[in-house]
Amino acid sequence: MGKLKAVVVVTMISTVLLSILWRATLHLEDNENFVRCLLDHSHPSHPISSAIYTPKSSSFSSVLESYIRNLRFNESSTPKPFLILTALHESHIQAAVTCGKSHGVQMKIRSGGHDYEGLSYVSTLPFFLLDMFNLRSIDVDIETETAWVQTGATLGEVFYRIAEKSKTHGFPAGVCPTVGVGGHISGAGYGNMMRKYGVSADNVLDALIIDANGRLLDRQSMGEDLFWAIRGGGGASFAVVLAYKIKLVRVPETVTVFQVDRTLEEDATDIVDQWQHVAYNLPQELFIRLMLDVVVKSSGEKTLRASFVSLFLGDSESLLSIMKERFPKLGLSKSDCIETSWVKSVLFWSNIPLETDIQVLLDRTPQTLDYLKRKSDYVREPIPKAGLESLWKKMMELEKPRMYFNPYGGKMAEIAAEEIPFPHRAGNLWKIQYLANWNEAGIEAANRYIDLTRKLHEFMTPFVSKNPRQAFLNYRDADLGSSSHGKASYSAARLNGMKWFMGNFERLVQIKTEVDPTNFFSYEQSIPLLPQQVHLDDDI
Repeated sequence: MGKLKAVVVVTMISTVLLSILWRATLHLEDNENFVRCLLDHSHPSHPISSAIYTPKSSSFSSVLESYIRNLRFNESSTPKPFLILTALHESHIQAAVTCGKSHGVQMKIRSGGHDYEGLSYVSTLPFFLLDMFNLRSIDVDIETETAWVQTGATLGEVFYRIAEKSKTHGFPAGVCPTVGVGGHISGAGYGNMMRKYGVSADNVLDALIIDANGRLLDRQSMGEDLFWAIRGGGGASFAVVLAYKIKLVRVPETVTVFQVDRTLEEDATDIVDQWQHVAYNLPQELFIRLMLDVVVKSSGEKTLRASFVSLFLGDSESLLSIMKERFPKLGLSKSDCIETSWVKSVLFWSNIPLETDIQVLLDRTPQTLDYLKRKSDYVREPIPKAGLESLWKKMMELEKPRMYFNPYGGKMAEIAAEEIPFPHRAGNLWKIQYLANWNEAGIEAANRYIDLTRKLHEFMTPFVSKNPRQAFLNYRDADLGSSSHGKASYSAARLNGMKWFMGNFERLVQIKTEVDPTNFFSYEQSIPLLPQQVHLDDDI
């Protein structure tokens, strides 16, 4: 019997090994067929072969890792694509869509790689990565005050190219120069001029996309519904956005920036309390971000630090006059203020020394890379002073997570909630970003920091928006729910969608169903298809 059992065990092991080998061979054949499909659909004048990387390619890992901005998703255990396509021409994107659909494989689209949850380059399904970094041309036209920007460009490159042509133009977008244009604008995008000019997507005039049928379309040919959807609804649910035509905005030759830090011992509580009552109601030209973190005093005791970082579209004398009248408790002085150009203010906000040449904005590599977790919230009423004091206590208990408060009001309160998919407008006083960064590798460290961030988010429940508890799409947060197959049910996806899009969610679902009925453009938090039992002409 012992010999028989041994034979059975060996036979079973052999069967399993053969099955694994068969599947691996089949997988390899599928991948080779996919490569052949790309080559077959390549335009002779724009060969695609040099844009294809497979795990056999010597530079596969370096290409994959070059735009991973969250080290949590650069582990050996992180699922990898079976192929990377670093598109060099629009025809390469068309081939990717055609072959992705015909082979039934998932396509992830990466612009700058700053997706907080790695959703643009990680999947549990077999997938390939369409990497857009080669498609980064920027054509600035000062006469019309517009620019065509390909989605593989970074915000820093956009700012630099504008500054090359004009000292009095800018674009309202994020303060991190290495963020990719594609994800930033398609998810709405915001920066320190939003109180004056709205979010980035409010300043988009046209776009070029490759749709689910592989067609190259502009605003006129795609139609107003789809054009509406890709300005804040997350482009990767609907199409591959190749380029946006953006509207440049006027900025003065001289702007003023400052950063002032105050601890609890320096009356931070009273100053923060005044900030939350005035920041959203200051002149549109003035943006003051509040950053909260825990620091250790020389005595070894912990305290709460409140940092006020500002951009004012004007000179320091005008700023000081406003601050003295509207926000006196901060005690801003002339020595706190730095007058500079708008493009140099980007350096200040990125913690780059102001004397640095602005060519640093062309550097596509972040200054540092960390493991990180982010979450978001919206606040619609000032937090009682007792609530602030309880928050300080909680933050010192948790110690690691930080918070950024970004004030709304101004133009943000004037634009209708349904103007674009991004709905967070009038009534919101500020947006919260919860941040945790760490340098320790491994799942234990990740779980610890993620748990601390969740605890701070949970603590804030009484003070933030409700029914739904709103969230910002571009602050990707897997805690809000996701489907490993990118095909979450409508009801499950609606729970997330209402947080991001509120009353605009249903329109996004209708547009998605019309333009991508096979759900090719899907990922873990994508817009779902309309349920079969719901008809397109139903009242929403």
